[in-house]
Amino acid sequence: MTTILPTSEEDPALSVVRFTSELSWADAGPEVAEPQVSRLCTEAQECMVMGRWFDLVSLMLTSADVILSKVSEKDLECIFTVICNVVTKSESPDEALEMAKLISAKITQQPSDKPALRLKILFNLYNLLENPYSRFFVYLSALNLAINGKVTEHVIPSFKKIESFLKEWNIGVSDQRQLFLTISNVLREHKSLAKESFKFLSKYLATFSGEDAYILSEAKEEAVRTIVEFVKAPDLFQCDLLDMPAVGQLEKDAKHALAYQLLKIFLTQRLDAYLEFQTANSTLLKGYGLVHEDCITKMRLISLVDLGSDESGRIPYSLIRDTLQINDEHVELWVVKAITAKLMDCKMDQMNQVVIVSRCTERVFGQQQWLTLRSKLATWRGNVANVISTIRANRITEDGSQAVQGLVIR
Repeated sequence: MTTILPTSEEDPALSVVRFTSELSWADAGPEVAEPQVSRLCTEAQECMVMGRWFDLVSLMLTSADVILSKVSEKDLECIFTVICNVVTKSESPDEALEMAKLISAKITQQPSDKPALRLKILFNLYNLLENPYSRFFVYLSALNLAINGKVTEHVIPSFKKIESFLKEWNIGVSDQRQLFLTISNVLREHKSLAKESFKFLSKYLATFSGEDAYILSEAKEEAVRTIVEFVKAPDLFQCDLLDMPAVGQLEKDAKHALAYQLLKIFLTQRLDAYLEFQTANSTLLKGYGLVHEDCITKMRLISLVDLGSDESGRIPYSLIRDTLQINDEHVELWVVKAITAKLMDCKMDQMNQVVIVSRCTERVFGQQQWLTLRSKLATWRGNVANVISTIRANRITEDGSQAVQGLVIR
């Protein structure tokens, strides 16, 4: 198959119409094919003369199913480059959006067939569009294509620019929800990106602040999913899910109250509470896909950090042993695990069998944590002021002594 190149004065769009129509009617014989090709080319010319760009794109896409299956990838990319370029001819943002929707719908119809090429076509279309919302629509279509076509690795790098994209698109809350949820669905396909998936799920839930009960109910299933992802992730120990209305609604929900209780255990309680919950709800936890041994490991680390949050900053080995329900010889091993996970900074006093904590991670950071931080900063400020006063006092004493010595020498 020969690649389409504008070698004459014929408009590239008309060349595409001619090429695709000839391909579509090739099996019908010249007597049938030639009148049909001529008719389609005439319609295309009329659209171009009258500025009916949407109709032209629609006409060009008429044979898309045929060309998608019969032409080479190189030719296919060339054809759709010409089709996508038509959107630049319209002066109406609304018409450009409708054309983008039409092209996107056709490209995403069979995601498993040449998915990488289809993604390339969509991103080419994205770059040709000027209207911010049209760009958002095409980007979202590309994400769904990547999921369905199992080529998510091609779109993941773009997530680093999401914040700048949001500023550019200036989309509403509803579209933000759809975007965050779709991105999370892309990332969940990669186990190594579970933390990123959780981040975008949290962003999704955060958009429901201030909504009424009816709107909040839309987020119930995703709120449960977010809780499960938090509990399951071995490197997630801190979140603000308990402060989100979308999650808070689960507390009194007949179906999902236990999910909320599970989250509360992981964010505010210790290992013994989890073990009690697991005994009563083991089937539920298995249904969530949670592994009991993994949950115990995470709760032991969490419980150790909770012990370290005590104001004394000193944790007896015996208390760690009892709280984590481990043997004496394993105490230091779990302290090292907490240090390695960067959950706490501490020193082990083996002589006195105590862990001296200088810093530990807070599981939640709410009003109480802010008050604690305020108190610590006030104490630090007072200590600094005392040091400065002491230095000044010493300087005055030294200056006085030097002056007296000068008088004695004279």
